[in-house]
Amino acid sequence: MRAADPIKPSVKPSRRRSRHQVARAAAPYLFIAPFFALFLVFGLFPLGFSLYLSLHQWDPAAGLGAMRWVGFENYGFALTDPWFHKSLWNTFWFAIVCGVPQHLVAVPLAYFIHTALKRSRNAVVGAYFVPYITSSVAIALIFTTLFSKDYGVVNSVLQGVFHIDPINWLGDARTTKPAVAFIVFWRFLGWNVVLYLSALQVIDKELYEAAALDGCGKWRQFWYITLPLLRPMMFFAVTLTIIGNLQLFEEPFILVDPESGVSLSVMTTAIFMYRLAFSDGDFGTASAVSWLLFFAIAVLTWANSKLFGRSDGQHAA
Repeated sequence: MRAADPIKPSVKPSRRRSRHQVARAAAPYLFIAPFFALFLVFGLFPLGFSLYLSLHQWDPAAGLGAMRWVGFENYGFALTDPWFHKSLWNTFWFAIVCGVPQHLVAVPLAYFIHTALKRSRNAVVGAYFVPYITSSVAIALIFTTLFSKDYGVVNSVLQGVFHIDPINWLGDARTTKPAVAFIVFWRFLGWNVVLYLSALQVIDKELYEAAALDGCGKWRQFWYITLPLLRPMMFFAVTLTIIGNLQLFEEPFILVDPESGVSLSVMTTAIFMYRLAFSDGDFGTASAVSWLLFFAIAVLTWANSKLFGRSDGQHAA
């Protein structure tokens, strides 16, 4: 009689189990793969190529083969260019003139809306937030009409009430910069109000009730309770303002004729970079300017974190 053949263990269930485990482990990565693919193509690659391009001289019309290595020559040229200094001064001027008043007005305004308005709060906040979500082109058209020298509402009011001669708001270098600064301030004020209002709504009301029982008025409550607890939101809002104002481009570029000499008075670093790349064809220096602007934003953001973040632990305690 033949001996019975030994039963061979089946390997199919283990293989199926292994494939199932691999599929389950890989599923999360497959779901997030589109994000990383898009970030790689439209985020990381342009960033790396910009850094690579800042070390080369390149005429895009001649193709990638026309790139010539120049090292840090583009950075040296940008740092010694008087127009770069002019654009940098304009950028910091807008950052200070537009940014500081935004928060000096937004904090008390948000506090007033939070404490004084109840039923109409959402409508008021929505009205303040509308300029932020409005198209820059639409805003430019509206304010170009308002600031018109001959037919603008602003000049009509000034002439009718104060008997002031018409002012060429967007055509005179002395008035163009303040006019653009006012528009930027008006547009982003509502955004900061919404940020501070959201932070005010999470402050415990018992703190104000206890302070009122101790005899603290509204001003002392605002100074000793509201402001310290708003410190983290102030850090966040000021950081966004620094980044946004140092990258200011749309408002001065759209409102002022780029072919006129007046445009130089509102030429920010972003506009200067744009002109280097698309008017002069100097993409290497434009990339170098973009990285210099990045370092400036990084330094100011670090300084802001030191200013607002050094005592967070003490206030929290």
